[in-house]
Amino acid sequence: MKGILDSWGVDPFYLFVVMFIIQIVMIVLYVMLNTKYRRLQKSYVTFMRGKNGKNLEKSIFGKFDELDEIAELVRANEKEVKEISEKMKTHYQKVGIVKYDAFHEMGGELSFALTMLDENNNGWIFNAMHSREGCYTYIKEVVNGESYIELSSEEKECLEKAVYQEKYDLRDMEE
Repeated sequence: MKGILDSWGVDPFYLFVVMFIIQIVMIVLYVMLNTKYRRLQKSYVTFMRGKNGKNLEKSIFGKFDELDEIAELVRANEKEVKEISEKMKTHYQKVGIVKYDAFHEMGGELSFALTMLDENNNGWIFNAMHSREGCYTYIKEVVNGESYIELSSEEKECLEKAVYQEKYDLRDMEE
């Protein structure tokens, strides 16, 4: 054998080192493969616990039926959410209120203007003016954020608060 290695010009020691390194690599690969196999086998045993082919098939079809039921519920929920969303457009969503002294002889800002609007800025302004003789109330219709009846400065401020509610909320947070 030495004659063949000498004719190739290879030292037997180097051949031994290369074979030793290949053997170490093979052992490492075997250990890694064996570890993966054990994990896979453990998962399989867990999955198949107490089941044979028919039970497993029945279980899988049962899960498909559950998924179909869940899909139906999701569709029904989506439909209900759309219906609620459409109904919400006509409900009052924006509110503005301004307290003021209607008649300067009274204190405590007992008078107020209240605006309630829907998503499209349609609604009304309710104005309650308090005096020593009594309380006077007025209501004015608002269409697309505007009133066709002249508004007092308090009513204008109240309407503006309702229409631009988000901007007022941000200002209140900054203060």
